[in-house]
Amino acid sequence: MLRRDIFRAGLAGAAGLFGLRQASAATGEERVKVAYHLSDADKVNFVLGNIKNHYDGTGGNVEIVLVVHGPALAAFKAKSASGATSSRFAGLVQQGLVPQACANTMHGMDIALTDLLEGFQVAEKGGVVKLAELQRQGYVYLRP
Repeated sequence: MLRRDIFRAGLAGAAGLFGLRQASAATGEERVKVAYHLSDADKVNFVLGNIKNHYDGTGGNVEIVLVVHGPALAAFKAKSASGATSSRFAGLVQQGLVPQACANTMHGMDIALTDLLEGFQVAEKGGVVKLAELQRQGYVYLRP
């Protein structure tokens, strides 16, 4: 009988700890960290829409990094970006979005940081390296 009571107490304690962890996540104590990967030029508006939905759906309780490389980076050139993309992007940066531009793509496309929409940072080691680093830091990887 004593073993059964000890087992039940241990099981109840484990369930209680699991419940506390769920409750702390529900109360917003833990911020989810998400890394969005964007390389396809035809998905720029789709990904920006997903990011907006992510902020809206979490009440802003999320850390989002957008890593852009390849053909998609051209859509963020300040002189040629569409008004919709520029406006949407600026709003997301105000909400906390951290956009990272691949240094390798920037070099290959002859794009300077000053050529990009305001808010971009440079992923010095490259976009894919940055994505791996973010995943190692606990970011959830999303490639819509």
